[in-house]
Amino acid sequence: MDLKLTITLVDEMTDWEVRASAELDLASGEIRKVAYEDYDVKASGLPALHADYEFTLGILHHQGREVEFRVEVDAAGGHYGVTPNELLELKGRAAKLFAQPPGRSSLH
Repeated sequence: MDLKLTITLVDEMTDWEVRASAELDLASGEIRKVAYEDYDVKASGLPALHADYEFTLGILHHQGREVEFRVEVDAAGGHYGVTPNELLELKGRAAKLFAQPPGRSSLH
């Protein structure tokens, strides 16, 4: 199955954050097509290389609700991805998110 979802990436720094839209491949956990918002990666480098970088998270949105998940960053290679364990958990949470009728706010 070739399932790719649009997500938001958030690179958290100590006092600021960098947001980007991207595409998550649910089969492999690879994150591609990263498009930063108000951030020039060519001039400033990958956000994960900043001294005050803390972590990166992904956000999957659907009908006004969202699911957050941990994203791993290969700073040397400039790649984002989701570990196999996190991907397995995310698939279950995403299935609940997409199956939930409009108007419900809890994913429990």
